[in-house]
Amino acid sequence: MTASTTSEPTPRPPWLSRIPALIVLLLLWQAAALVIKQPILPPPTTVLRVFLREFPGLLGRHFAVSLARVAASIGLAIATAAPAGLALGQSRRLNRIFEPFIYLLYPVPKVVLVPIVLLFLGVGDLPKIVIITMILFFQILVLVRDAAAGIRPELLISVRSLGAGRRALYRFVYLPASLPAILTAVRQSVGTAIAVLYIAELFATKYGLGYYIYLEGSTLFDYPRMYAGIVAMSLLGFGLYAVVDAVEQRLHFAG
Repeated sequence: MTASTTSEPTPRPPWLSRIPALIVLLLLWQAAALVIKQPILPPPTTVLRVFLREFPGLLGRHFAVSLARVAASIGLAIATAAPAGLALGQSRRLNRIFEPFIYLLYPVPKVVLVPIVLLFLGVGDLPKIVIITMILFFQILVLVRDAAAGIRPELLISVRSLGAGRRALYRFVYLPASLPAILTAVRQSVGTAIAVLYIAELFATKYGLGYYIYLEGSTLFDYPRMYAGIVAMSLLGFGLYAVVDAVEQRLHFAG
């Protein structure tokens, strides 16, 4: 007698579940364009043709510049905020010292600081990267601090009993416990970071999706190209969100 084996169904890729929502949004867009019948809202088919024509050229260059700015900001924010959050989470004394400053600075909308940062740092990529980094920094700092502070004391005691020093605790206890908080903070901040990127790229620059959208829509009144730029910026935000999701799922699977 042989035991029958049942094969489990292969899980569908996560992006498949988004396709129906995308189709609904495109249909709503198409319906709105048919109702309004104005150049300010071209149909999605027109925008798609413009996007496919422009993206390999000028639009693609603007996309690459914006992507580089956001990627640099995320990397810089993680490199600075994660160690600071770990330090505050494992030291009550440090947290008592810096908690009032975090309480005062965290709620301030960083977008209002764009003109000030531009005045101090001038033109170029640096002020734009600094603004986005500031947004991500406080999100990561607070969540990592809370995650590190919430580690069970008995876990720390058991690891110390094996002879682990401070560096080993950071590497094998605090950092792994804080990785979900880092990814959550980045995911929560992606939308805000993209919005601030758009505003920052309106000032003192000739490249970036924010500049492209504003130029085509408010100066040249080329609305299909403007919407193509909006689609590109939406894809930038969606791509970053998907990357964070994939990294989180990979770490969860590895764990």
